[in-house]
Amino acid sequence: MKIAIIGTGYVGLVSGVCLSDFGHNVVCVDKSATKINQLNAGQVPIYEPGLNVLLAKNAAAGRLSFTTQVAEAVDGADAIFIAVGTPSRRGDGHADLTYVYAAAAEVAAALTDYAVVVTKSTVPVGTNRGVAEVIRKARPDADFDVASNPEFLREGAAIEDFMRPDRVVVGVETERAKEVMGQIYRPLFLRDFPIVYTGLESAELIKYAANAFLATKISFINEIAALCERVGADVKAVAKGIGLDGRIGAKFLHAGPGYGGSCFPKDTLALARIGQEHAVPQRITETVIAVNDSVKRRMIAKAVDLCGGSVAGSKVAVLGVTFKPNTDDMREAPSLTIVPGLIGAGAKVHVVDPQGRREGEALLPGVSWEDDAYSAAAGADLLIVLTEWNEFRALDLARLAVAMKTPRMADFRNIYDRETALGAGFVAYDGVGR
Repeated sequence: MKIAIIGTGYVGLVSGVCLSDFGHNVVCVDKSATKINQLNAGQVPIYEPGLNVLLAKNAAAGRLSFTTQVAEAVDGADAIFIAVGTPSRRGDGHADLTYVYAAAAEVAAALTDYAVVVTKSTVPVGTNRGVAEVIRKARPDADFDVASNPEFLREGAAIEDFMRPDRVVVGVETERAKEVMGQIYRPLFLRDFPIVYTGLESAELIKYAANAFLATKISFINEIAALCERVGADVKAVAKGIGLDGRIGAKFLHAGPGYGGSCFPKDTLALARIGQEHAVPQRITETVIAVNDSVKRRMIAKAVDLCGGSVAGSKVAVLGVTFKPNTDDMREAPSLTIVPGLIGAGAKVHVVDPQGRREGEALLPGVSWEDDAYSAAAGADLLIVLTEWNEFRALDLARLAVAMKTPRMADFRNIYDRETALGAGFVAYDGVGR
Protein backbone atom coordinates (compact mmCIF):
# COMPACT_ATOMS: atom_id res chain seq x y z
CA MET A 1 0.00 0.00 0.00
CA LYS A 2 1.04 3.60 -0.43
CA ILE A 3 0.92 5.59 2.80
CA ALA A 4 1.52 9.28 3.40
CA ILE A 5 2.57 10.56 6.82
CA ILE A 6 1.98 14.27 7.50
CA GLY A 7 4.46 15.37 10.14
CA THR A 8 7.88 13.90 10.97
CA GLY A 9 7.91 14.54 14.69
CA TYR A 10 8.31 11.69 17.13
CA VAL A 11 5.03 9.89 16.33
CA GLY A 12 5.06 10.54 12.59
CA LEU A 13 8.65 9.49 12.05
CA VAL A 14 8.48 6.32 14.15
CA SER A 15 5.16 5.34 12.55
CA GLY A 16 6.41 6.01 9.04
CA VAL A 17 9.61 4.05 9.49
CA CYS A 18 7.84 1.08 11.08
CA LEU A 19 5.05 0.99 8.47
CA SER A 20 7.69 0.95 5.73
CA ASP A 21 9.31 -2.00 7.51
CA PHE A 22 5.95 -3.81 7.17
CA GLY A 23 6.49 -3.56 3.42
CA HIS A 24 4.33 -0.52 2.65
CA ASN A 25 5.56 2.36 0.49
CA VAL A 26 5.69 5.34 2.85
CA VAL A 27 6.25 9.02 2.06
CA CYS A 28 6.77 11.30 5.06
CA VAL A 29 6.05 15.03 4.74
CA ASP A 30 7.29 17.96 6.78
CA LYS A 31 7.30 21.71 6.19
CA SER A 32 10.86 21.98 7.45
CA ALA A 33 13.22 21.64 4.50
CA THR A 34 16.13 21.34 6.93
CA LYS A 35 14.56 18.34 8.63
CA ILE A 36 13.66 16.68 5.32
CA ASN A 37 17.21 17.18 4.04
CA GLN A 38 18.52 15.60 7.23
CA LEU A 39 16.21 12.61 6.87
CA ASN A 40 17.04 12.12 3.21
CA ALA A 41 20.70 12.07 4.26
CA GLY A 42 19.91 9.34 6.78
CA GLN A 43 20.21 11.60 9.82
CA VAL A 44 17.53 11.15 12.50
CA PRO A 45 16.69 14.45 14.26
CA ILE A 46 15.49 12.74 17.46
CA TYR A 47 17.10 10.17 19.73
CA GLU A 48 15.23 6.87 19.71
CA PRO A 49 17.19 3.61 20.03
CA GLY A 50 17.33 1.66 16.75
CA LEU A 51 15.42 4.21 14.68
CA ASN A 52 18.40 5.28 12.57
CA VAL A 53 19.15 1.68 11.58
CA LEU A 54 15.55 0.92 10.60
CA LEU A 55 15.27 4.19 8.67
CA ALA A 56 18.43 3.49 6.67
CA LYS A 57 17.30 -0.07 5.89
CA ASN A 58 13.91 0.93 4.47
CA ALA A 59 15.14 4.02 2.66
CA ALA A 60 17.77 1.86 0.92
CA ALA A 61 15.03 -0.62 -0.03
CA GLY A 62 13.06 2.19 -1.69
CA ARG A 63 10.07 1.88 0.62
CA LEU A 64 10.65 5.07 2.62
CA SER A 65 11.13 8.62 1.37
CA PHE A 66 10.80 12.19 2.64
CA THR A 67 9.49 15.36 1.03
CA THR A 68 8.20 18.85 1.77
CA GLN A 69 5.45 18.47 -0.84
CA VAL A 70 2.07 17.27 0.48
CA ALA A 71 0.71 16.71 -3.05
CA GLU A 72 3.59 14.39 -3.88
CA ALA A 73 2.92 12.25 -0.81
CA VAL A 74 -0.88 12.20 -1.09
CA ASP A 75 -1.09 11.42 -4.80
CA GLY A 76 -2.32 7.84 -5.08
CA ALA A 77 -2.08 7.13 -1.35
CA ASP A 78 -4.38 4.52 0.16
CA ALA A 79 -4.11 6.14 3.58
CA ILE A 80 -2.90 9.52 4.82
CA PHE A 81 -1.83 9.73 8.45
CA ILE A 82 -1.98 13.10 10.19
CA ALA A 83 0.73 13.02 12.86
CA VAL A 84 1.29 16.67 13.74
CA GLY A 85 1.62 18.24 17.18
CA THR A 86 -1.34 18.95 19.48
CA PRO A 87 0.29 20.99 22.26
CA SER A 88 -1.67 22.20 25.27
CA ARG A 89 -3.27 25.51 24.40
CA ARG A 90 -1.99 28.32 26.57
CA GLY A 91 -4.56 29.49 29.08
CA ASP A 92 -7.10 26.66 29.07
CA GLY A 93 -5.13 23.41 28.78
CA HIS A 94 -7.11 22.21 25.76
CA ALA A 95 -5.28 20.48 22.91
CA ASP A 96 -4.40 22.98 20.19
CA LEU A 97 -5.81 21.56 16.93
CA THR A 98 -4.45 24.29 14.66
CA TYR A 99 -1.89 21.99 13.06
CA VAL A 100 -4.32 19.09 12.68
CA TYR A 101 -6.92 21.14 10.82
CA ALA A 102 -4.26 22.87 8.73
CA ALA A 103 -2.95 19.46 7.69
CA ALA A 104 -6.49 18.31 6.86
CA ALA A 105 -6.95 21.34 4.59
CA GLU A 106 -3.69 20.58 2.77
CA VAL A 107 -4.67 16.94 2.37
CA ALA A 108 -8.05 17.98 0.95
CA ALA A 109 -6.38 20.07 -1.72
CA ALA A 110 -4.11 17.19 -2.70
CA LEU A 111 -6.57 14.26 -2.74
CA THR A 112 -6.77 12.49 -6.09
CA ASP A 113 -8.48 9.14 -5.44
CA TYR A 114 -10.25 7.45 -2.54
CA ALA A 115 -8.17 7.49 0.63
CA VAL A 116 -8.61 7.04 4.35
CA VAL A 117 -7.48 10.11 6.29
CA VAL A 118 -6.17 8.77 9.59
CA THR A 119 -5.64 10.92 12.67
CA LYS A 120 -2.58 9.60 14.48
CA SER A 121 -2.16 12.68 16.64
CA THR A 122 -3.69 12.64 20.11
CA VAL A 123 -6.88 14.65 19.73
CA PRO A 124 -10.01 15.45 21.78
CA VAL A 125 -13.30 13.70 21.18
CA GLY A 126 -14.95 15.03 18.03
CA THR A 127 -11.76 15.98 16.20
CA ASN A 128 -12.03 13.31 13.52
CA ARG A 129 -15.47 14.59 12.62
CA GLY A 130 -13.92 18.05 12.49
CA VAL A 131 -11.25 16.76 10.10
CA ALA A 132 -13.95 15.30 7.86
CA GLU A 133 -15.79 18.61 7.90
CA VAL A 134 -12.66 20.53 6.91
CA ILE A 135 -12.05 18.19 3.97
CA ARG A 136 -15.68 18.22 2.80
CA LYS A 137 -15.84 22.00 2.95
CA ALA A 138 -12.67 22.35 0.91
CA ARG A 139 -13.45 19.50 -1.50
CA PRO A 140 -17.15 18.54 -1.69
CA ASP A 141 -16.25 16.09 -4.46
CA ALA A 142 -13.56 14.26 -2.47
CA ASP A 143 -13.91 10.51 -1.97
CA PHE A 144 -12.58 9.69 1.48
CA ASP A 145 -13.22 8.30 4.94
CA VAL A 146 -11.72 9.33 8.24
CA ALA A 147 -10.25 7.02 10.88
CA SER A 148 -8.88 7.47 14.37
CA ASN A 149 -5.72 5.49 15.11
CA PRO A 150 -4.15 6.74 18.35
CA GLU A 151 -0.56 5.87 19.15
CA PHE A 152 0.68 4.16 22.32
CA LEU A 153 4.44 4.55 21.91
CA ARG A 154 6.80 4.81 24.85
CA GLU A 155 9.80 7.01 24.16
CA GLY A 156 12.90 4.86 24.36
CA ALA A 157 10.95 1.73 23.36
CA ALA A 158 8.87 3.05 20.46
CA ILE A 159 9.96 0.57 17.80
CA GLU A 160 9.23 -2.40 20.04
CA ASP A 161 5.85 -0.87 20.95
CA PHE A 162 4.92 -0.39 17.29
CA MET A 163 6.11 -3.84 16.19
CA ARG A 164 4.78 -5.74 19.23
CA PRO A 165 1.85 -3.67 20.51
CA ASP A 166 -0.47 -4.49 23.39
CA ARG A 167 -3.23 -3.50 20.97
CA VAL A 168 -3.92 -1.39 17.89
CA VAL A 169 -6.97 0.84 18.25
CA VAL A 170 -8.82 1.82 15.06
CA GLY A 171 -11.90 4.02 15.03
CA VAL A 172 -13.86 3.77 11.74
CA GLU A 173 -17.40 4.20 10.48
CA THR A 174 -17.40 2.34 7.15
CA GLU A 175 -16.45 -1.15 6.04
CA ARG A 176 -14.35 0.38 3.28
CA ALA A 177 -12.19 2.27 5.78
CA LYS A 178 -11.99 -0.79 8.04
CA GLU A 179 -10.71 -2.87 5.14
CA VAL A 180 -7.97 -0.35 4.32
CA MET A 181 -6.87 -0.12 7.97
CA GLY A 182 -6.96 -3.89 8.22
CA GLN A 183 -4.60 -4.19 5.27
CA ILE A 184 -2.22 -1.66 6.78
CA TYR A 185 -1.98 -3.59 10.04
CA ARG A 186 -2.25 -7.06 8.51
CA PRO A 187 1.36 -7.94 9.51
CA LEU A 188 0.37 -7.46 13.16
CA PHE A 189 -2.96 -9.28 12.78
CA LEU A 190 -1.16 -12.30 11.30
CA ARG A 191 1.03 -12.41 14.42
CA ASP A 192 -2.06 -12.34 16.69
CA PHE A 193 -1.65 -8.83 18.07
CA PRO A 194 -5.12 -7.48 18.95
CA ILE A 195 -6.72 -5.01 16.53
CA VAL A 196 -9.56 -3.22 18.33
CA TYR A 197 -12.16 -1.62 16.03
CA THR A 198 -14.42 1.02 17.55
CA GLY A 199 -16.31 4.15 16.59
CA LEU A 200 -14.47 7.44 16.19
CA GLU A 201 -15.34 8.89 19.59
CA SER A 202 -14.39 5.74 21.47
CA ALA A 203 -10.99 5.57 19.79
CA GLU A 204 -10.32 9.22 20.59
CA LEU A 205 -11.22 8.74 24.25
CA ILE A 206 -9.28 5.48 24.67
CA LYS A 207 -5.99 7.32 24.23
CA TYR A 208 -6.78 9.97 26.84
CA ALA A 209 -8.25 7.47 29.29
CA ALA A 210 -5.20 5.19 29.01
CA ASN A 211 -2.69 7.96 29.66
CA ALA A 212 -4.76 9.47 32.46
CA PHE A 213 -4.98 6.07 34.17
CA LEU A 214 -1.21 5.53 33.98
CA ALA A 215 -0.58 9.06 35.25
CA THR A 216 -2.98 8.29 38.10
CA LYS A 217 -0.87 5.29 39.14
CA ILE A 218 2.24 7.49 39.22
CA SER A 219 0.61 10.24 41.29
CA PHE A 220 -0.94 7.64 43.59
CA ILE A 221 2.36 5.97 44.43
CA ASN A 222 4.01 9.37 44.90
CA GLU A 223 1.38 10.30 47.46
CA ILE A 224 1.92 6.95 49.18
CA ALA A 225 5.67 7.67 49.12
CA ALA A 226 5.16 10.91 51.04
CA LEU A 227 3.13 8.99 53.62
CA CYS A 228 5.82 6.30 53.83
CA GLU A 229 8.38 8.93 54.77
CA ARG A 230 6.21 10.08 57.68
CA VAL A 231 5.34 6.64 59.08
CA GLY A 232 8.65 4.84 58.48
CA ALA A 233 7.54 2.55 55.65
CA ASP A 234 9.44 1.78 52.43
CA VAL A 235 7.52 2.66 49.27
CA LYS A 236 9.44 0.08 47.23
CA ALA A 237 8.14 -2.67 49.52
CA VAL A 238 4.63 -1.19 49.46
CA ALA A 239 4.68 -0.93 45.63
CA LYS A 240 5.85 -4.53 45.32
CA GLY A 241 3.21 -5.71 47.75
CA ILE A 242 0.33 -4.08 45.88
CA GLY A 243 1.79 -4.58 42.41
CA LEU A 244 1.74 -8.36 42.75
CA ASP A 245 -2.04 -8.13 42.83
CA GLY A 246 -3.03 -9.00 39.28
CA ARG A 247 -5.83 -6.44 39.38
CA ILE A 248 -3.30 -3.66 40.03
CA GLY A 249 -0.03 -4.68 38.35
CA ALA A 250 3.50 -3.49 39.07
CA LYS A 251 3.98 -1.08 36.17
CA PHE A 252 3.94 2.67 36.83
CA LEU A 253 4.23 2.15 40.58
CA HIS A 254 7.73 3.61 40.87
CA ALA A 255 7.92 6.59 43.22
CA GLY A 256 9.95 9.51 41.93
CA PRO A 257 9.97 13.21 41.09
CA GLY A 258 6.72 13.14 39.09
CA TYR A 259 5.79 12.38 35.50
CA GLY A 260 6.76 14.45 32.48
CA GLY A 261 7.18 14.00 28.75
CA SER A 262 5.13 14.73 25.67
CA CYS A 263 2.01 12.76 26.63
CA PHE A 264 0.98 12.56 30.27
CA PRO A 265 1.06 16.29 31.14
CA LYS A 266 -0.64 17.33 27.90
CA ASP A 267 -3.20 14.53 27.82
CA THR A 268 -4.29 14.80 31.45
CA LEU A 269 -4.84 18.55 30.99
CA ALA A 270 -6.81 17.92 27.80
CA LEU A 271 -8.98 15.23 29.41
CA ALA A 272 -9.76 17.52 32.32
CA ARG A 273 -10.73 20.23 29.87
CA ILE A 274 -12.92 17.87 27.82
CA GLY A 275 -14.75 16.91 31.00
CA GLN A 276 -15.33 20.55 31.91
CA GLU A 277 -16.67 21.34 28.43
CA HIS A 278 -19.19 18.50 28.66
CA ALA A 279 -20.17 19.27 32.28
CA VAL A 280 -18.68 15.98 33.49
CA PRO A 281 -15.69 17.05 35.62
CA GLN A 282 -12.87 14.51 35.65
CA ARG A 283 -12.06 15.06 39.31
CA ILE A 284 -9.59 12.20 39.65
CA THR A 285 -7.60 13.45 36.66
CA GLU A 286 -7.71 17.02 37.95
CA THR A 287 -6.28 15.82 41.27
CA VAL A 288 -3.61 13.77 39.50
CA ILE A 289 -2.40 16.94 37.76
CA ALA A 290 -2.29 18.88 41.06
CA VAL A 291 -0.47 16.06 42.87
CA ASN A 292 2.15 15.79 40.12
CA ASP A 293 2.88 19.51 40.31
CA SER A 294 3.25 19.32 44.10
CA VAL A 295 5.57 16.29 43.87
CA LYS A 296 8.07 18.24 41.76
CA ARG A 297 8.09 21.07 44.29
CA ARG A 298 8.48 18.56 47.12
CA MET A 299 11.71 17.33 45.54
CA ILE A 300 13.17 20.84 45.81
CA ALA A 301 12.28 20.94 49.51
CA LYS A 302 13.86 17.51 50.07
CA ALA A 303 17.10 18.61 48.43
CA VAL A 304 17.25 21.81 50.48
CA ASP A 305 16.48 19.93 53.71
CA LEU A 306 19.29 17.48 52.98
CA CYS A 307 21.67 20.45 52.90
CA GLY A 308 20.58 21.70 56.30
CA GLY A 309 17.88 24.07 55.12
CA SER A 310 19.80 26.09 52.53
CA VAL A 311 21.58 25.47 49.22
CA ALA A 312 22.73 29.07 48.82
CA GLY A 313 26.30 29.04 47.53
CA SER A 314 26.34 25.22 47.37
CA LYS A 315 27.43 23.22 44.34
CA VAL A 316 24.73 20.72 43.34
CA ALA A 317 25.41 17.93 40.84
CA VAL A 318 22.33 16.73 38.94
CA LEU A 319 22.46 13.37 37.15
CA GLY A 320 19.93 13.33 34.32
CA VAL A 321 17.55 16.01 33.09
CA THR A 322 15.47 14.29 30.39
CA PHE A 323 12.02 13.21 31.57
CA LYS A 324 13.04 9.54 31.33
CA PRO A 325 16.07 7.53 30.15
CA ASN A 326 16.73 6.53 26.53
CA THR A 327 15.33 9.76 25.09
CA ASP A 328 16.50 13.32 24.50
CA ASP A 329 13.02 14.66 25.26
CA MET A 330 12.90 17.45 27.83
CA ARG A 331 9.18 18.26 27.53
CA GLU A 332 7.64 18.81 30.98
CA ALA A 333 10.60 17.01 32.58
CA PRO A 334 10.76 17.29 36.40
CA SER A 335 14.19 18.87 35.92
CA LEU A 336 12.53 21.94 34.40
CA THR A 337 10.93 22.62 37.79
CA ILE A 338 13.59 21.26 40.14
CA VAL A 339 16.76 22.73 38.62
CA PRO A 340 15.44 26.32 38.32
CA GLY A 341 14.11 25.97 41.87
CA LEU A 342 17.58 25.10 43.13
CA ILE A 343 19.19 27.91 41.15
CA GLY A 344 16.59 30.31 42.52
CA ALA A 345 17.57 29.16 46.02
CA GLY A 346 21.18 30.13 45.32
CA ALA A 347 22.69 26.79 44.25
CA LYS A 348 25.37 26.43 41.58
CA VAL A 349 24.04 23.53 39.51
CA HIS A 350 26.22 21.23 37.41
CA VAL A 351 24.41 18.81 35.11
CA VAL A 352 25.23 15.65 33.20
CA ASP A 353 22.88 13.79 30.84
CA PRO A 354 23.78 11.34 28.03
CA GLN A 355 21.29 12.89 25.57
CA GLY A 356 19.76 15.95 27.23
CA ARG A 357 22.29 18.66 26.52
CA ARG A 358 21.05 19.59 23.03
CA GLU A 359 17.65 20.67 24.31
CA GLY A 360 18.72 21.34 27.87
CA GLU A 361 21.14 24.15 27.10
CA ALA A 362 18.26 26.36 26.00
CA LEU A 363 15.77 25.13 28.62
CA LEU A 364 18.05 25.25 31.65
CA PRO A 365 19.95 28.55 31.56
CA GLY A 366 22.43 29.09 34.35
CA VAL A 367 23.65 25.49 34.71
CA SER A 368 27.11 24.13 33.93
CA TRP A 369 27.25 21.03 31.75
CA GLU A 370 29.67 18.21 32.57
CA ASP A 371 30.78 15.14 30.63
CA ASP A 372 30.26 12.54 33.35
CA ALA A 373 28.96 12.03 36.86
CA TYR A 374 32.40 12.22 38.45
CA SER A 375 33.31 15.61 36.99
CA ALA A 376 29.86 16.91 37.93
CA ALA A 377 30.30 15.69 41.53
CA ALA A 378 33.80 17.14 42.03
CA GLY A 379 33.62 19.59 44.95
CA ALA A 380 29.82 19.27 45.19
CA ASP A 381 27.77 19.58 48.36
CA LEU A 382 24.88 17.51 47.01
CA LEU A 383 24.39 14.86 44.34
CA ILE A 384 20.87 14.43 42.90
CA VAL A 385 19.87 11.39 40.84
CA LEU A 386 17.02 12.75 38.70
CA THR A 387 16.85 10.47 35.63
CA GLU A 388 17.60 6.75 35.91
CA TRP A 389 19.93 6.34 32.91
CA ASN A 390 21.80 3.02 32.97
CA GLU A 391 25.05 5.01 33.22
CA PHE A 392 23.95 6.15 36.68
CA ARG A 393 22.86 2.76 38.04
CA ALA A 394 26.30 1.35 38.84
CA LEU A 395 28.42 4.36 39.77
CA ASP A 396 31.49 4.04 41.99
CA LEU A 397 29.88 5.64 45.03
CA ALA A 398 33.12 5.67 47.03
CA ARG A 399 34.85 7.59 44.24
CA LEU A 400 31.96 10.06 44.12
CA ALA A 401 32.01 10.54 47.90
CA VAL A 402 35.75 11.25 47.95
CA ALA A 403 35.41 13.76 45.10
CA MET A 404 32.61 15.72 46.77
CA LYS A 405 33.08 18.54 49.26
CA THR A 406 30.20 17.24 51.36
CA PRO A 407 28.99 13.84 50.16
CA ARG A 408 25.20 13.94 50.30
CA MET A 409 22.88 12.09 47.91
CA ALA A 410 19.27 12.86 46.99
CA ASP A 411 18.26 9.72 45.10
CA PHE A 412 14.97 10.73 43.51
CA ARG A 413 14.77 7.47 41.52
CA ASN A 414 15.57 5.07 44.38
CA ILE A 415 18.26 3.28 42.40
CA TYR A 416 20.55 3.03 45.43
CA ASP A 417 19.77 2.58 49.12
CA ARG A 418 20.79 4.31 52.32
CA GLU A 419 23.07 1.56 53.64
CA THR A 420 25.03 1.30 50.39
CA ALA A 421 25.45 5.07 50.09
CA LEU A 422 26.50 5.58 53.72
CA GLY A 423 28.81 2.58 53.52
CA ALA A 424 30.54 4.17 50.51
CA GLY A 425 31.30 7.34 52.45
CA PHE A 426 28.23 9.52 51.96
CA VAL A 427 27.29 11.41 55.11
CA ALA A 428 23.63 11.81 54.17
CA TYR A 429 21.19 10.02 51.86
CA ASP A 430 17.53 10.63 51.04
CA GLY A 431 15.35 8.70 48.61
CA VAL A 432 11.66 8.99 47.79
CA GLY A 433 9.29 7.24 50.17
CA ARG A 434 12.03 5.46 52.14
